[in-house]
Amino acid sequence: MSRWSQTAVRCVLCVGVAALSARWLAAEEVPDVPLDFTIRLDTVLEHDDGEFLWFHPRVAAVPGAGKDGQPAVVLTLQKHLGTSDHYSGLYSMRTDDGGTTWTEPALPPELDWQRDGKVDIAVADVTPGYHPQTGKVIALGAQVRYSATGEQLEDVPRAHQTAFSLYDPQTNGWTRWQRLDMPDEPDFNLARNACSQWLVKPDGTLLVPLYHGVSGSSPAKVSVALYRFDGTTLTYVTRGNTLEQNEIRGLAEPSLAFFGGRYYLTVRHDLRGYVTTSDDGLHYEPLRPWTFDDGAELGSYNTQQHWVAQSQALFLVYTRRGADNDHIMRNRAPLFIARVDPERLCVLRATERVLIPERGATLGNFGAAAISPDESWVTVSEGLWNDDARKRGAKGATFAARVFWSRPNELLPGAAE
Repeated sequence: MSRWSQTAVRCVLCVGVAALSARWLAAEEVPDVPLDFTIRLDTVLEHDDGEFLWFHPRVAAVPGAGKDGQPAVVLTLQKHLGTSDHYSGLYSMRTDDGGTTWTEPALPPELDWQRDGKVDIAVADVTPGYHPQTGKVIALGAQVRYSATGEQLEDVPRAHQTAFSLYDPQTNGWTRWQRLDMPDEPDFNLARNACSQWLVKPDGTLLVPLYHGVSGSSPAKVSVALYRFDGTTLTYVTRGNTLEQNEIRGLAEPSLAFFGGRYYLTVRHDLRGYVTTSDDGLHYEPLRPWTFDDGAELGSYNTQQHWVAQSQALFLVYTRRGADNDHIMRNRAPLFIARVDPERLCVLRATERVLIPERGATLGNFGAAAISPDESWVTVSEGLWNDDARKRGAKGATFAARVFWSRPNELLPGAAE
């Protein structure tokens, strides 16, 4: 063997050993083990004075805007004022230290009720989300007209629409509510993004799920619309196909997730939850009822479901029947989290865990969002409606269930990429 050949062999052997060592080192540093998580339940607020309840808490994380490079987390919430679905203006809180301390709930004048004669106009069911291309937080919710007694009114054309406000993390300021453009079609006389997870695409456009109909008395349908955002204004571009299920009140509160190169939509219905999927985020396959992987119905009904998307697995958060919870209105507690089979579109029963335990109160109006590569949060306030709930331990708490991942989440908060 020539000297060159011997040297080449030694080099090949060295490279081979180095490559094997690198693989062994990588295997030690990033074990090939299933994704796991732990849960920590934080109490952000407690309130039970008989005058109002905090409701609809949802969060958005602004990367690097907190202390020492942590994300700043903005939490929006509202007062439930006693009458069914009667809500105050939108309050906000903020933490810059990972939830160790929070600012007190504050109602900016820009987010308060607007007056139209004797009618109060609120924006309820709000979901905030971070827009990385502009550095703004966008809050989307349902515009509602109230009488003096808290009754929802359909007294003018297009009374039930969607509105948005913008939050600047640098100035801590909000803009006044603006109405979102909608298609000029009768089917969008009522058009709401309400309690709904929406997404930002890599080009900065938004995919916004809507439930809509001719009026509040007709069964609602669901579509996903595309909007451009220039840092100030949201402009309607187009929408996808219409999903329908005309039993009772129809469909409501659709939530959207992106995982594994596809889009997933979960939808509320009075009788059962539904799920569907899409390649482009706009055009969806026919709806399927949510089931467990053994074929049994999930048992989630007349209540929203939301996604927790991790780059290595997709999870659903939901309430359901059959959990020794018939004393809870619509079985809206506890909150469960379970892994979803993205091909069969079903919940893997063996992975189900209690995320937030039941203690007599409802937990049906909640939100879910990624906070950092290491954790995601599910936020909810206790629906404390009677003394029986108090006897069972409910205190009017606003919870943040913090899901800590065993492996980093490579999906950006609220993003489709």
